[in-house]
Amino acid sequence: MRANETSSDGAWQGDNPMNHALPLLIIQTILVMFVSRTLAFFLKPLRQPRVVAEIIGGILLGPSGIGRNKTFMHTVFPSWSTPILESVASIGLLFYLFLVGLELDLRTINRSGKRAFNIAVAGISLPFLFAIGVTFLLQKVIHFNSETHKVSYFQLFIFLGVSLSITAFPVLARILAELKLLTTQVGETAMAAAAFNDVAAWVLLALAIALAGGGEHRNGVLTSILVLLSGVAFVVFMLFVIRPLMERISLRCSRENEVLDEMFICLTLAGVMLSGFMTDLIGIHSIFGAFVFGLTIPRGGEFASRVTKRIEDFVSNLMLPLYFASSGLKTDVGKLQGVVEWGILLLVIGMACVGKILGTFVVAVICTMPVRESLTLGVLMNTKGLVELIVLNIGKEKKVLNDEMFTILVLMAIFTTFITTPAVVAIYKPSRQRRSGNPPPLTDTQEKLRILACIHGTGNIPSLINFIESVRATNKSSKIKLYVMQLTELTDSSSSILMVRSSRKSGFPFINRFQKGTMQEAFRACGQVGQVTVHHLTSISSLSTIHEDICHIAEEKGVAMIILPFHKRWRGEDEETIEDIGQRWREVNQRVLQSAPCSVAVLVNRGVGRRYEQRVETSATPGKKVCIIFVGGPDDRKVLELGSRMAEHPAIRLSVVRFNLHNEGTFRDQEHSYNTSTSASDNNMENEKVFSFLVFNLMLQSKTRNYDMI
Repeated sequence: MRANETSSDGAWQGDNPMNHALPLLIIQTILVMFVSRTLAFFLKPLRQPRVVAEIIGGILLGPSGIGRNKTFMHTVFPSWSTPILESVASIGLLFYLFLVGLELDLRTINRSGKRAFNIAVAGISLPFLFAIGVTFLLQKVIHFNSETHKVSYFQLFIFLGVSLSITAFPVLARILAELKLLTTQVGETAMAAAAFNDVAAWVLLALAIALAGGGEHRNGVLTSILVLLSGVAFVVFMLFVIRPLMERISLRCSRENEVLDEMFICLTLAGVMLSGFMTDLIGIHSIFGAFVFGLTIPRGGEFASRVTKRIEDFVSNLMLPLYFASSGLKTDVGKLQGVVEWGILLLVIGMACVGKILGTFVVAVICTMPVRESLTLGVLMNTKGLVELIVLNIGKEKKVLNDEMFTILVLMAIFTTFITTPAVVAIYKPSRQRRSGNPPPLTDTQEKLRILACIHGTGNIPSLINFIESVRATNKSSKIKLYVMQLTELTDSSSSILMVRSSRKSGFPFINRFQKGTMQEAFRACGQVGQVTVHHLTSISSLSTIHEDICHIAEEKGVAMIILPFHKRWRGEDEETIEDIGQRWREVNQRVLQSAPCSVAVLVNRGVGRRYEQRVETSATPGKKVCIIFVGGPDDRKVLELGSRMAEHPAIRLSVVRFNLHNEGTFRDQEHSYNTSTSASDNNMENEKVFSFLVFNLMLQSKTRNYDMI
């Protein structure tokens, strides 16, 4: 075994790659990613944050699961590889805490003000009070002291108090975004209180590290004071010297500069590592420096979002799971063998839940929040996660926590985070009143026709613009108000959370008149051509609940029709290629059809070849042919209403094929053509069959083409 060498000589020369650092690290990374992603897939229906799957995955790979096999542990996770794995994981953790600091918006504290501060103080104070008795009990029951290292009551109390009282800010943000609560009053209060909580936790953690480190020296108290004062000086320097410098850099990276200067990226990455080095030099953990450096990046600008997108995938998906794996290797559930250990686990879980939930609930009620919202806030503030693991790993590294206590607190973190989403869903069900009355008809010329059009991306824009052009009436009294909603799936990434904050208000998408981008530029021509007013929205939500955003906006804006993109696209010169964007998007369309308060149209873009794909038609475009097959029923009459608007367009020739049902059960067809108007009458509405097709040839012009019915 030559573990001191990075790479092997190869299997053909009789060398085992698993005995070398780099090949072994590659295998470890692949295994960790596979296990964590598999668990995340199975936990996704339970709406669990990905951090739960990653923590459980790390534990399963450790001595509590697969690691019970000694051969597996010696082969895949040998003891000599642990420092290498932890070093790489720490680099990922360093940059992840930078993203957490960048994601923490201190402006939410100003908006929530005194209420959030009081809630945060109560959520910290009561668990710390409970930690006084729990620490005393643990020192009596579990043997912490060893011959080489003595653990004082105060050191254990600080670490245990931080563990019980901490709120995982990044995990809380993702849970709130998943539940569409991030921009509601409850969500903003929770985020502001969590921001207070995080700042207090980092200060207390710095104190705990200083005490744990200072205890090893003769002048322990003096050393701890010097560490704390140096930490305060570092924070002041970062906020008052470095932050103005980063604001200047942020201003230079505006929307007009689409290419982000590589020098600024390198400067930012170097700043993260240098900040981590400085806090490590002071005597505080390096992640504290990365977190503070993240606070210096201005929010709301292009620079923050671009930096986040550059590094978040590599950090969150590749390197951060390694940290959970390294934590899982230290977690051994087998250490909890007796009734006493399991009893302590239940006690710690109970104290964590009761202290956090009860303290938050009481103060929230005193602050005149409704009881249901106060209880929901208490459950949300009990969220643990990565920050909890960081505290526990530091405690174990400083030898304040032994193996049994480390395992107990890790299991407590998993349980409290796991129950958050189901508990909030069960408790908090905001009532949303539905509007009474029917949606406006498509033929109403007295006011603007309101249409909500949903798109997945820029590929849906040309066909949608051409469709809107076709239903745009030429008379000035008939106008269209078009709401274009871009549908985006919510992920666990930091950039996704930043987008949720900028695109949602009170829990739902809102019209952002100052937003600019590719989609807005594409629809500008549509608004300039005719009587069309375009408003833009963005819905960032999980696909299981994104239909709620669509139906809410349709109801709030009083739209007459929702346009959904089909879940398949035809590409190629002869449309021989079918691109399926996913069964889950088809299910989104089905849920909208079931829940929509108005008419719903699914726009199937067959096109007429690739050469027409990016053309936008106007009234000057040569005539198009539109065919409506009318059988009867309310759906068909809605299609006729839409057809009547198309018939007013000078470039459209509308044909209506009506099928009459005879007594023998056979159909007889009648064809009517309209150039300027269309009408339909039906004397047998009771016997109508609700069945219709709208065949809309977007780019047919004067050519003939056969289509398959869908």
